[in-house]
This record gives sequence, C-alpha cells and structure tokens, in this order.
Amino acid sequence: MVKRLVPAVLLTLMVVGYGISRAADVPMMTTAQLASLLGKADLVILDVRTPYDWKKSDTKIKGAVRGDPMKFGGWIDKYPKEKTLVLYCA
Repeated sequence: MVKRLVPAVLLTLMVVGYGISRAADVPMMTTAQLASLLGKADLVILDVRTPYDWKKSDTKIKGAVRGDPMKFGGWIDKYPKEKTLVLYCA
C-alpha cells in the first residue's frame, strides 16, 4: 500500500518535538523512510487531507489518524512531544 502513496507523500512533513517554527525547517520524507517507521510505537501518522479528499480516497495509510487541517493548534496538546508526527495529504 505504501508504494501507491508516492503522490500522497510528496507533501509529507515530519515533525519532532513541535519545536519547528518555519515550513523550511521541516524535513521532507520519502515513502521508503516512512515505510521503515511503520509499526513503531512512537510514530503517529496524521492524514490531514480535506474531509472531501479523505472521504473519496480509497488509499489510506493503515493506522493513520485523521487530523483536521484547519485545527492544527489542537494537535499540539493531543500528542506527546516524544512522539514522531508524520503529516500527509494528497
């Protein structure tokens, strides 16, 4: 399934510790890098596609949590800083 997500991962963001202040500071992640992290306890994958795009898509990363892109501020208190957050959309 991860191979089918190559276009979806183009906008993947990896956020560690929430200390990142600018988009330029956020490293991009390849599908291979994401695949190597799948199943790790400290990983949280947030699907931040619009509700319309999320509902119509047949492709979803198993274990991903739906995160409303318009409520980004609410994610900070929801997930521990020790977790690695991976945000993706298509």
